[in-house]
Formats: sequence, C-alpha cells, structure tokens
Amino acid sequence: MKRYLSKSRFKLGLECPTKLYYTNKNEYANQKKEDDFLDALAQGGFQLEELARLEYDGGTLVDGNPWDYHLLVKKTNELLKQENIILYEPAFLYNNCFIRVDILVKKGNSVELIEVKAKSINSNDKYSILGKRGGLRSEWKAYLFDIAFQNYVMENAFSNWTIEPFLLLIDKSKTATVDGLNQKFKVTSKSNNRTGIIVKEGTTKDDIGESILAKVPVETIISNIKSGVYKYDESLSFIEAISLFSEYYSKDIKINSPVNVKCKNCEFYTTVYNDSLKSGYIECWKEQVNISNYAITNEPKVYEVGNFKLASKLIEEGLYLMKDITEDDITIVPKLNGLSLSERQWLQISKVKENDNTPYIDIDGLKLEMRNWKFPLHFIDFETSTVAIPFNKGKKPYEQIAFQFSHHKVLEDGSISHESEYINSEAGCFPNFDFLRNLKKSLSFDDGSIFKYSYHENTILNAIYLQLISSNEKDKEELVDFIQSISHSKNESAISWVGDRDMIDLCEMVKLYYYDPQTKGSNSIKAVLPAVLNSSEYLKNKYSKPIKEISLTSLNFNDDKVFIEFDKNDKVISPYKSLPQLFDDWSEDELDSLMSDLEGIDNGGAALIAYSKLQFQEMNDAERLEIRKALLMYCELDTLAMVMIYEFFRESVK
Repeated sequence: MKRYLSKSRFKLGLECPTKLYYTNKNEYANQKKEDDFLDALAQGGFQLEELARLEYDGGTLVDGNPWDYHLLVKKTNELLKQENIILYEPAFLYNNCFIRVDILVKKGNSVELIEVKAKSINSNDKYSILGKRGGLRSEWKAYLFDIAFQNYVMENAFSNWTIEPFLLLIDKSKTATVDGLNQKFKVTSKSNNRTGIIVKEGTTKDDIGESILAKVPVETIISNIKSGVYKYDESLSFIEAISLFSEYYSKDIKINSPVNVKCKNCEFYTTVYNDSLKSGYIECWKEQVNISNYAITNEPKVYEVGNFKLASKLIEEGLYLMKDITEDDITIVPKLNGLSLSERQWLQISKVKENDNTPYIDIDGLKLEMRNWKFPLHFIDFETSTVAIPFNKGKKPYEQIAFQFSHHKVLEDGSISHESEYINSEAGCFPNFDFLRNLKKSLSFDDGSIFKYSYHENTILNAIYLQLISSNEKDKEELVDFIQSISHSKNESAISWVGDRDMIDLCEMVKLYYYDPQTKGSNSIKAVLPAVLNSSEYLKNKYSKPIKEISLTSLNFNDDKVFIEFDKNDKVISPYKSLPQLFDDWSEDELDSLMSDLEGIDNGGAALIAYSKLQFQEMNDAERLEIRKALLMYCELDTLAMVMIYEFFRESVK
C-alpha cells in the first residue's frame, strides 16, 4: 500500500519528524495507545460532529473503507461535479498527501472548508487565538496547522477554487436553549457510522435550539502560516515541513531530528531491544548522543527533573544526564518553610548523583503543620467531567460536572472509616447541587480538618459557586456559605474568601516536606502512594492484612479485601493495580494518559470516560451496574490512598 501523509501523520511529524519513520510499524514498540472512539466519547468530539452536521443539514456523507483512499477520492470527485453541494468527510489527494474534511460547502467554485473541533472559544474574547501582540497562542497551533494542511491539499487539488477556511468550535459564551441537547446524540458501537453516534430519531435543526457553536474564519492566519510568519517551531517552515514529511514518509526514510526534552514522552520506547521489538527512542539516542547504551536505557535524563525549565538549554549544550548537572546549572532559592521548587529539584539531582534511594522527610516541618490539624480528619476526592454539549437549558458548554465523591474519616485513636460517598450516573442529569448537598451533609457533623490532594477540589467548588449564584435554588445561600467555609476563592473571583475549614492540600505537604526517589520527581498520588508503601513497614504490615483484621471500614470492598500485595522482588504492587479494569485492554494509567490533553480535565481519565459512557452509550442494566460499582471502588481507593499518606507522615514524626 502506498504511504500517504495524512492529517494525523502531519501532526505527528510536527511533534517530532523522526516519529514518522516509527509509526505504524509492528517491529517498533509503541507505548501510546490511541482510541479515537474513547477520546471522542470523553470530550464529545463525535457528538459535536453530528451536531455540526445538523446545523449544515442536507449534506452527503462520503463513506467507504477508510483505507481505500482512491475510492474515497473518486466518490468525492463525482459528488463535486454538482454546482452546489454540502459534503461530510470528502477526501482529497495531492502528491503524497491525503485528507478528509469534516464539512465542505460548495457553491460553484466558492468553497467553505469547515474543521469541527471540540475545543472551546469565547467569541467575546478577541484574543482567544491570537495574543495581544499578534502572536499565535501555543494551545491553538496544532489545530491551525491541521486546517492549514487541509487547505494546502485542497487548493492544490482544485486550483480554480476560492477556499474560505473556518474552525467550527464550541462557544463557551453561549448557553443551550433546549433541555436534553446532549441526549439527542447517543453513542453506539453497533453503528456503521464512523462517529459511532446515533442521532435521536426525528431530530431536526429546529430541535437543537440556538447554536452553541462559533464559526471562526482563519484564512488570514493560514496565510501567515504558509508565509512563515507563524511557525510550529524554528526548525522548518510550513511548506518545507509538508515537502519533507510527505517525501520521506512515502519513501519510508528516517528524518533524524535532534534529541530534545520532547523525548521524555516518546511513545516508541521499550527497554527490550531485540529483533522482535525495537525502541525508536534508543535508536535516536544511539545515533546522535555519545553516551553508553546503559546510560541511554537506565540513567535519569535532565528532562526528568521535576518542573525543570532549563532542561532544553542543557540538552542543547550537550548535557543529557541528570547526574552531570552541577550547582552552577541551577539557581537554588531557599524557602523559609519546607522545600522550594529549586531545592526540591536539587534534592532529586543529588539523590541521583549520590545513588541514594532513601526518602527525604522534613520531620520538624511536618510536625509544625500537623499541630494545626483538628480531629476528626476528613479526606475527600471528587470525580468530575466537562461536557461539550450541555445537559440542560441555560447551561454553557464545558461547565464542570461533579458526579461523585468519596469521604474517609480518621479519628484521633487511628480508626478509619469510609464515612460516606456519592455518585450520580443518571443520564442527562445535572448533578452539581445534589452533589454539594450530600457533601455538606457529610462534612457538617464536626469542624475537623478537611484534606484534598492537589487543587482540583477547590477549583470544582469555585465552579459550583458560580453556578449557584446564577441559580434559583431555594437553599443557595446556605450552599454558598458552605462552599466558602471549606475552600478559598480563585484569583480572578469577584468576591474573595478563605474558609475557616479551607481544605488542606496533602499534595502541597508532599511537595514541601517529602521526597522519595521512587517517585522520579512526580507528585501525583499514584506515584507517591507506592513510594510511601514501600518505605513504611507500618503500612506494609497493616494493609497486607484483610479489612476485617484492621481498624477500617469500607463501603465497596468486602471484609476479605487486602490492599497490599507484593511482587517477586518483595516490592509493593500499587493497590490501583488490583482494581477491576473499567475498559477491556486499557489500564487506568493508559486511560489517564489518553485523556491528559482534554480541555478542563485535570484528574482521572478512567473515571471521566466511564461517566461519559454511562451518560451517552446505549448499554444494558448489568453493564451499567458494573461500571458504577467500579467507579465507587476507584474513588474510595483515592481517599484511602490519602489516608495512607497521612498515616505515613504520622508514623514518620513520632
């Protein structure tokens, strides 16, 4: 089969030209699992395509085998013989480049190229895409170079056309004018439609209300991309990139691009390097960097230092390994209480240089913090989502949806209870206010300290605060008071507050007073939990016993559940590994990675996709119940993990 440069491969080449050689080859390892269906399910991308088609109704879908490029182009060309036509997914070929366009509107030789994206824009903000100085905002580059590539192929395939390119985006300044809008677009795996969406029977353009989409003209921006005013990076111009990528990809020739900080996230990596499974990452480094094979495979690199902005500069200067960083390469700025970012970075570097795998714990600093904690202690975790197409009339796109929480309570005598939980998986329901009432009920029996892990819970409460202010809820003043009592306002908030029980950030405690080389610079709870478990005999002894033998209650696990098991090297296996998989062949880490770039998402990808599936996919009651049960287990483990980290701190300062 001839190799054509598609939109996705052009994007991959912009990220790293060398990846074009490794992609779609079975002999190279690929750690990045991709699934357009799950991705679009989570962010509503396919639903949005169907919504856009309703707004451009009367079109013809160019369907067929997605790999039969020439047949798709032939079908497209036949349809384009009509003077006026709307096409969905028409196909175009030029030289070695192939594209399919979301929506094309043809009126004679005047053509609108419309790219539908689930990314949002505020149509009232004139600086959404271009900054105040006229520069292209970085978060828009991938989208704009994508449509520029489509425009390039089309204008070369049909030189007599006048093409107007547009991005069709979600407009966050607009509100839905009908109820149940998103429930008109249900997901089904049985559909022959590429989007996998079944539009509710009988739905017409009139049924979707006023548009929540923004049609953004990008012709001027694309002209500036083609002329080189806007660049993806400094290495290649737009036209040079297309020429190079299409030629080398069609001929299956490797483009050797310099190693850089982006190598950290290279998917073509494996430590098993043999004839059956190769590592593109290792090949690149072996060909370009004068360090040993062992160092390439095993030595920590400079880009692995947490939040280290100087990594690119050091790599350009030929310094690749973390152990080679000196104090001259990093400006260490002390912090009065706890570790500053630079001190933490140097601690990580020093541990590598000294081959020291022992954890660092600031006992005095932790003691001072813990003196202010008031029993009983409450540990909470929220699971949330954002949906592109709103649930209800009057709601905006991408409003935060809080659908689940878990709550553990710890008494001064050390006893632990999974005190309460909440989940709302009802399709089409806006659960936030019910969620908040249940949270208030759970936390109002005492004035004990409340813990979160990172900023997510505070962000969600601020979002619900704004939703409440504009609502007609009878108890909104009471609920607003509750939010203000356990949180603090965001910087841009019109009203400032800091609650008497403002949630304590356990992640911040980790950053200030604890570092373990096992975390490799990550402060995520899924990195910190195995580290504390492996370094604490107390936790290993306690949680390797079943629930019924320790002072612990659970709402979702049976009394025989054991949270800690060990591998063949006597290392603790992360408790998350024992949870049921929410989706076949996908681990929670892989789902988190898949969802990491989605708009408004800063917590677990697995729960988000599961909730989206409960909302939008047709399924039987048994499958729905299994997903619900799994969600409850995941969320309970999140708050139990927080308790375990607290117990580790408590035992460390004794």
